Amino acid sequence: MSTFGHLFRVTTFGESHCASVGAIIDGCPPGLSLSADDIQVQMNRRRPGQSDLTTPRNEKDRVLLQSGLELGVTLGTPIALMVKNEDQRPHDYSETDLYPRPSHADHTYLEKYGVKASSGGGRSSARETVGRVAAGAIAEKYLKAAYGIEIIAFVSSVGKIHLPSTIPSPSTDDDDDVGDALSEDFRKLLSTVTREQVDQHPTRCPHPETAELMTKRIVRAKEALDSIGGIVTCVIRNVPSGLGEPCFDKFEATLAHAMLSIPATKAFEIGSGFRGTEVPGSKHNDAFVRREDGKLGTKTNWSGGVQGGITNGEDIYFRVGFKSPATISQAQSTAQYDGTPGSLAARGRHDPLFEAMASLVVMDQLLIQNSRKTAASLLPPITTLPPTMVMPTRN
Repeated sequence: MSTFGHLFRVTTFGESHCASVGAIIDGCPPGLSLSADDIQVQMNRRRPGQSDLTTPRNEKDRVLLQSGLELGVTLGTPIALMVKNEDQRPHDYSETDLYPRPSHADHTYLEKYGVKASSGGGRSSARETVGRVAAGAIAEKYLKAAYGIEIIAFVSSVGKIHLPSTIPSPSTDDDDDVGDALSEDFRKLLSTVTREQVDQHPTRCPHPETAELMTKRIVRAKEALDSIGGIVTCVIRNVPSGLGEPCFDKFEATLAHAMLSIPATKAFEIGSGFRGTEVPGSKHNDAFVRREDGKLGTKTNWSGGVQGGITNGEDIYFRVGFKSPATISQAQSTAQYDGTPGSLAARGRHDPLFEAMASLVVMDQLLIQNSRKTAASLLPPITTLPPTMVMPTRN
């Protein structure tokens, strides 16, 4: 489906080479100060063609707000926005009249619908994510204004080049002597990294030495008319506890749903992830401690800020793996739609995406939880249950 969310609902529209792409956002709270410039900041960060390391596609991506606000304030009604497709080159995809591009959605879309877009990837193209980024910018502004929530995503690996201590050293020892899944330096990075630091380098890696190694790896792939994949790490800070809807809309489940809906994603892990399978429970459990504000917190954060599908107030961190982009310029052996063998050298372009989907998940879960708390607040105080069943009052 083309709609994401329950109370904060986002519907995207448009194909890669139609007149425009965009989104309709339903459920944005009224009274939020908002302008096209607020959204344009993220659109500019998304825009490809900003360095020699990215696709040459050069979309201006100026967002046009159509409804849902007046005099810079949201009305609570649906917000419609659109971005015109100004860099259309259908001839770049003329080969797909005969050939389904390897590892693209040309063949599967034809199998599913019986028809497909004549050029590019249609709805499977990264061009569709324009509407997501714009909607995410709106959600993010509310989250920052109302809760101080920060969402920072950065590239933590390209090919086999990784940020230091983001993965454990290989081991064949069958023992329980393990450290944390992430180094102390990397945990500090998660708690302090800013978007300004991320945007300082074209690779979007906030670690200068690693960023330079990533650049060399990307350049090597480009010189070979090839591509290479990588991992994006994201941290969400200042998220209230209590978000998530067990059993099927647990916080990490909706987060995984959101991230794996992004084109080219192939893997998702939160907190200790697969590393957690190697650690005994005695070392993996996050012990509770009393914070300075009197609330419970955890001494460690192997859980990645989520326990039982519900946020616990700690930083949420997760990683998403992106496969190597399928559109490459070297000729590849493949077959035509009728099965006739042949060779195809694609000339298409591909774009980057990320923090937006995390914003949509947090926004939707917050509105759901707040509606539950508001409804409960209208009832008389609970006096019939034992203290162990009711949230204690904190002095």
